Amino acid sequence: MTNMDYSRANEWIIAETAFAQQFQGKCEAIMSQGNGYMGLRNALEEDYVGKKVGLFVSGTFNKCTPNEVTELPNIADPCSFTISVNGHVFSLLTGTNQHYYRQIYLKNGETERTVKWISPDGVAVDLKFNRFVSMDQKHIIAQKISISTDKPATIKLISGINGQVTNTGAMHMTEGDKRLYEGRYMQYCQKTTQTAYDVVINTIDNFFINGNAVDVKGAINMERRRIFMEYFFELQNDENLVCESISTIHTSIDRELLSKDLAEIKNYSLDYIKQISKNTYNELLANSTKAWEALVWNENSVEISSNNSFDQLALRFAQYHLHVMCPVDNRMNIGAKGLSGEGYKGHTFWDTEIFILPYFIYTAPHIARSLLEYRYLSLSGARAKAAAGGYKGAQYPWESAGIDDGEVTPVWGDADIITGKPQKIWTGFIEIHVTADVIYGVWEYYKATGDEDFMQKYGYEMVFDTAIFWDSRLEWSDETGQYHINNVIGPDEYKEHVDDNAFTNYMAKWNMELAVEYFKKLRGTELFDRLNKQFDLYYYINSWAQKIPLIHLPVPNEDDVLPQDNTYLTYPRIDLTKYKNQKNVATIFKDYSLEQLNKIQVSKQADVMVLFLLMENLFPLSVKKASWNYYEPLTLHDSSLSLSTHAILASDMDNKDLAYSLFTQAAEIDAGPNMKTSDAGIHSASIGGIWQTVIYGFAGLRLIDGELYIRPNLPEHWDNIAFSIYWKGQRLNINVDHKQISIKNLSNSEDIYIKIKDENKLIRDEQVFEY
Repeated sequence: MTNMDYSRANEWIIAETAFAQQFQGKCEAIMSQGNGYMGLRNALEEDYVGKKVGLFVSGTFNKCTPNEVTELPNIADPCSFTISVNGHVFSLLTGTNQHYYRQIYLKNGETERTVKWISPDGVAVDLKFNRFVSMDQKHIIAQKISISTDKPATIKLISGINGQVTNTGAMHMTEGDKRLYEGRYMQYCQKTTQTAYDVVINTIDNFFINGNAVDVKGAINMERRRIFMEYFFELQNDENLVCESISTIHTSIDRELLSKDLAEIKNYSLDYIKQISKNTYNELLANSTKAWEALVWNENSVEISSNNSFDQLALRFAQYHLHVMCPVDNRMNIGAKGLSGEGYKGHTFWDTEIFILPYFIYTAPHIARSLLEYRYLSLSGARAKAAAGGYKGAQYPWESAGIDDGEVTPVWGDADIITGKPQKIWTGFIEIHVTADVIYGVWEYYKATGDEDFMQKYGYEMVFDTAIFWDSRLEWSDETGQYHINNVIGPDEYKEHVDDNAFTNYMAKWNMELAVEYFKKLRGTELFDRLNKQFDLYYYINSWAQKIPLIHLPVPNEDDVLPQDNTYLTYPRIDLTKYKNQKNVATIFKDYSLEQLNKIQVSKQADVMVLFLLMENLFPLSVKKASWNYYEPLTLHDSSLSLSTHAILASDMDNKDLAYSLFTQAAEIDAGPNMKTSDAGIHSASIGGIWQTVIYGFAGLRLIDGELYIRPNLPEHWDNIAFSIYWKGQRLNINVDHKQISIKNLSNSEDIYIKIKDENKLIRDEQVFEY
């Protein structure tokens, strides 16, 4: 069963055609709105059991109690309304619902819902709800509610700010001041319980009847953690009532407010909403739409000529959410659910560097730099984590939050079906490949942009610090005469406590080799002298030189299969058919515990395949194909990260139908018909992977050994892809079809080279290449 409608894909619209109380989470998440500063779940205005409001401000992390980890708090809700008609509260569960249609317009993020409702006393009510979060002015949420009836009726509206919301029961906020100013402006203050961040929310309601502004005096009410206004109207059957509700959010960690105390923030925010509310909803929307056009769609256009309009819609959906979720503040990063829900507590994972960062590297390098600066600013936590484990250097946390928080992975998770106890979450202890993943992001950014300023200030230090960690993490074996990396979790989280995970070992070695390269590059400079004083680089260059050649690297077996670790291929196999055909993820846990899965040949997600993608030139095609044929049947894709990687590699192996099928499956994780996949929020890494599949896989654009390649392999039913990227400071328009590659250097201020058919081609002005 699905209530989703994709028939208006060419209009940039995703729609929901019916209301189902049990499926509210789907559109709350996929129609969520935001601007990087804040994210707003698209919960309905009226209340239902199962409704999950969510308003999150980037960076406002808080720990509710000492025995819990820090998370992004759900702040007060300014968007819910209660509407009554002749005393009957509007609800889609009462009266008669004759029409329901809800949509999001991806071009500017505005949602619209139209309802025709017959009240229990027979009044036909037409309602329209519009909402957006401004991309132009990052502190604004705007709503518009339109009401008309087929006969005279008494309308009661309740609008306000509700601070009773929690993070699934965890109350992160203390209640502060509540006040109504000038009979119109509601203000509600909160403070996070542990980090003491102040949050100030203001709301004003403006009313219009048949397009004419009306002065309405509401009745102010205050309750525990709540402030609200009640308004009454005697509406005639030829009248249309419109309420425009404008809300603003400010916090004490806003850059412009860091030096202000709470009283000053309250005054600042009040003055702000007074100015903003002079504009109508439509005026604010027009400004936001222009900002979306200028910041996103004009800069990052990707046009797909396909006979299936969903393909283009899926990519626009991905780009929309990438910009909704991404803060442009180097103290903050991207959560695994973006800003669309409480899933994963707003924490940052390796998802950013491997699956999301590439989009920004090639389309908005200034945002990519900000995301990487966050990793630099959080080095203190990485060093503390390494030290806590008895190691040196910087070991990045598996889950990160605030820049000073360090490791924030929860220790306990879901129930073990065998023991009935919570299962220990080992990722925060032993999934260590994230350290090299972060450095891969640094390297890719540097190679694509040539941003030496970033490297001088941040990047080189990060590379050396992490290489020192890997140097200390290696374990010598007299038996093998090699260094090993034991007791880890690789990308495949169904295999815990393994030794010599291929992905981890190869990435660690690469990280250390990069440090050696940069040692040689910097030696003799003032920067080198500073970093040498900080890290004793001459000691470590000798240590790296001795250890790197002796790191154990799994090699392909006689069947050309690269072992995932030193035990995976020895485990028994089971029939995975029903799990491979599952409609929802992780159904295998109904039959097996994680401890049991550790000893079976089954994978949660891509592991060796990610290595093939990042270290493309290390392995011949024969190894990639043999490993694919072995591991893919054993991979359940229970992580949303998995499908896009497999899609790109399928395209590389010229299996176009499979590549496109995997792309579609990845796109449908959130934007598809399944009504239960997105309740906790959208899947940010998968969304980044949609762009990667189109650009890396089908267009064939790839960074390999620091050079840019284009090797297109379009799906048969795609005629062409046209897109723009930045490379070495030059803006390029690229168009690929089944025969030609057209590249236009719009900047044309520097000579750049791109490899086509493995030949370096100088790109000046506009050139066309056959392939």
